[in-house]
Amino acid sequence: MERFDFKKEYKDLYMPKKKPSVIEVPEMVFIQVEGKGNPNTSTEYKNALEILYGLSYGIKMSKMSGTQPEGYFEYVVPPLEGLWWGEGTYFDGRNITDKDKFHWISMIRQPEFVTEEIFSLAKENLLRKKPELDFSHTNLVKFTEGLCCQIMHIGSYDDEPASIEKMDNFVIENGYLPDFEGGRRHHEIYLSDPRKTAPERLKTVIRHPVRKA
Repeated sequence: MERFDFKKEYKDLYMPKKKPSVIEVPEMVFIQVEGKGNPNTSTEYKNALEILYGLSYGIKMSKMSGTQPEGYFEYVVPPLEGLWWGEGTYFDGRNITDKDKFHWISMIRQPEFVTEEIFSLAKENLLRKKPELDFSHTNLVKFTEGLCCQIMHIGSYDDEPASIEKMDNFVIENGYLPDFEGGRRHHEIYLSDPRKTAPERLKTVIRHPVRKA
């Protein structure tokens, strides 16, 4: 039986072109962990990823113990995503040079059958295996991002400003404006594993909130 792959089924969300486009992003279910600090050096960020992957794969593999939730189906765990902003300010992918001042929400999408009950059970199971983990900033949320502009960035994370400039120009030329108000964030979706992929070949979806001018 073929596993459901969110990237393949929702190509508009996960496989945009290397030129900008506007998209209305619908409500989705995520496990999120909020924190701050440089993702390259922060223990908090490392722990967030351990929690996210531990919970996501725990839910996916619940079938092995016969505890899979109602509505369960075979699926591929969706990619890691991140919302980013600065100390008391928004982040547009270009306006922060000190990564230690980053604030972030790391998150992984979940199938619709993942409820608060399933989420709580997954936390209990993971906590038994890794009692040192801190779940105080971990939540299951329904997140509706709304109107956004996005682009596929190929290359190093540090080279993202070139792709962001393309988006900014596209947004203005097509009758939209950036909209980082009300908690809307710079958004990245990581389609490549940086441990296994050369920096120049990394694939990252960059998504920015917009509104009509």
